[in-house]
Amino acid sequence: MRISDFVVRELGRRQVLLFFLLATGLYVLPLILADFPYIDDNWRALAAGNQWAGYGRLFTDWLYQGLTFTGAAPDIFPLPLLFATVAMSLALTCLTFHYFAEPTLACCLVPLPLWYNPFLLQNFSYQYDGPSMAFSLVAMVCAVTFDGSTRVQRWLIPAALIALGIGLYQISVNVFLGLCCVELLRALHRRVSWTEFWHLLGGKLAQLALGIAIYGVTAYPFMAAGRYADGLDWTAHPLLQIGTNMSRVLEKTALLFHGGYLWVFAALVLCALLGLARLGRPDRRASYVILGLTSLAVLVLLVPGITLLFRDFNEGARTLMGFGVLLVFLFYLARLALAPHHRWLPLLLIIPLLATLSLSFAYGRVLIMQKTFTTAALYSLGHDIAAHRELREAKRIYLSINYSDRWLTSAEGSFRQLPVLRYLLNVDYYMLAENLPSVGITNVVAERERRNATHVGYLRYPALVESLYYRIYLIGDYGFIVMKEPPHGRLLQW
Repeated sequence: MRISDFVVRELGRRQVLLFFLLATGLYVLPLILADFPYIDDNWRALAAGNQWAGYGRLFTDWLYQGLTFTGAAPDIFPLPLLFATVAMSLALTCLTFHYFAEPTLACCLVPLPLWYNPFLLQNFSYQYDGPSMAFSLVAMVCAVTFDGSTRVQRWLIPAALIALGIGLYQISVNVFLGLCCVELLRALHRRVSWTEFWHLLGGKLAQLALGIAIYGVTAYPFMAAGRYADGLDWTAHPLLQIGTNMSRVLEKTALLFHGGYLWVFAALVLCALLGLARLGRPDRRASYVILGLTSLAVLVLLVPGITLLFRDFNEGARTLMGFGVLLVFLFYLARLALAPHHRWLPLLLIIPLLATLSLSFAYGRVLIMQKTFTTAALYSLGHDIAAHRELREAKRIYLSINYSDRWLTSAEGSFRQLPVLRYLLNVDYYMLAENLPSVGITNVVAERERRNATHVGYLRYPALVESLYYRIYLIGDYGFIVMKEPPHGRLLQW
């Protein structure tokens, strides 16, 4: 059989699954190879701690208790991520056959951006939280694709899956809503009646409401009081607050569209708009286009989604799970535009996927650079403390954190060419106190309020240790580690 025949012929379920296993595994491979404990991973690995229930994520606690056969969460990375990758491959297989009755290789590319979401790389950076976020994504995909034989099954099982997804990671509700927009787009493409269209929309919203209700009586009661109490102030221009938050999201997502990435995604949007013009019957095309553009606008809002409704807005890349669904929407429309002209043209969708895969490998290398820097910083600080008896025997050493985007000098070239990498990394500190027990230093604590050590630095006490990046002071039985500002203007020229 010629390769061209394999590319354009119909694929079976096993072949589709093998494709997704390869594609999803390849995307997370750089992060597995980097093996970098990311932010929260440090304290969780030390304490084998879960404590997700207080964040409204009770099912994440259950996930790790089940995977580790304990009542806590010992570090077993990368096993949970491997399980999540297989589960996502199965979910994407179901989604492909849900979208296309006779899928080809090009059809398999359409749902893949759910996993090849560039901002999802920060989610996967968390060795503990990443797999639970991935499983929440799987639950939302399964909630959309499930089609039971009875009415009770069609209502209850998707609602239970939605509750499961929210209980693993609340932000994944944006994915369900986004996939509902894709479902509406498919309904327009199938030229269903308006009655069936609105029935589909109402059914999905009812499933979501039932899922939230199930979550409200299962995981929500375990949430710590006041966890999400700070919503928008509805008496102080809430639309202005939402607009401000959305502008911050656009500013961050714009970091992705740099260099060749801008042209690749511009071509994708152009093809999607051409596909939008092909929707529906000619006599209703204007109304179909309006509905399609409305769905596109909703999907743009769903990139940050429910995070827009909180006063303490989190602009981290891990909250932008909805960006993957936006890409699926664009891919679906782009395929509609390309397929009628030549059977090979839809394969052009592989170009933006390769761009995202390239970004994943670049990010993996940055994680390795960060790991190297963190290891060197850990040994330096651990050696300085161990070499001074007064510091070894101090009752407590306070570590003050100085935030800066200039710590990781070795990645400056990558940051300059791909600005989104710095946003994805989001490590702007020299050292965490949780790292030091790995070299036997147990009397250093993180000074979250940053008052004592910083105040000591301002008072200009003589430093016991003077290093390139920090000073260590000793006052009585207490030590204080004060970070210096990283040097300016360190341009690497080779």
